[in-house]
Amino acid sequence: MSRLPAPARRLALGLVAVAAALGPSAATLWVSTPSARDVQQRVRVITDAYGVVLLNPDEVPPVLAKAVVATEDERFYSHHGIDSVGLGRAVLYDATHLCLCQGGSTVTEQLVKDVYLNGSDRGYNKLVDMILALKVELVIGKQRIMADYLSEIPTGQNRNGVSAAACVYFHAPLGDLTLGEYALLAGVTQAPSVYDPKVNPGLAKERRAQVLTSMVSERYITRAQAAAAAAEPVVASGPTPASCAAA
Repeated sequence: MSRLPAPARRLALGLVAVAAALGPSAATLWVSTPSARDVQQRVRVITDAYGVVLLNPDEVPPVLAKAVVATEDERFYSHHGIDSVGLGRAVLYDATHLCLCQGGSTVTEQLVKDVYLNGSDRGYNKLVDMILALKVELVIGKQRIMADYLSEIPTGQNRNGVSAAACVYFHAPLGDLTLGEYALLAGVTQAPSVYDPKVNPGLAKERRAQVLTSMVSERYITRAQAAAAAAEPVVASGPTPASCAAA
């Protein structure tokens, strides 16, 4: 397997992980699930329905991408759509608790959940989610996956996409935010109704601090940078500039 190209190795590892988790049903799921060749079309339909910006990969601020990876999926750039380490932990937990409770969900799996599974990865859908995540990574690359995920992900109560959230929370276009603001955006996606800074500013601040700590652990930022970002206001005050509203 070491002589295979990197994408082929990742796919092979993913198939091994799925086969170990699901047994004989893995092959059946692979055949019976969609090919994922229409993933980009589905993302476009969703973002159009929400009336939000579909980001191009080069429009994703690098600091925001790092915040998401540090918080949600630390092996995002090296896995195959499924985090085998996280999956192993989830399988062990589910086996000992006799349930399908955890999934070790990656950014790719979260995108799949939204665009193919109507936002639910519970029960049988969790298995489908894993298979489709492998397929999606055969169709589009990591930067495109990140851009799609950030374009459509819930970012507050009745709000989707980081571009809209940047304007509402910080009164600035997505590309003009601070480290603290990017950290807050990365954190709010875990539980949008809980961490919406306009609804629960205290919880949003705590979540932002967790994201900053994760970024320090991954060596994306220094402790001094994290401390400065943690001292920023949770939301901005004043009117939203016309340039942001147009975006």
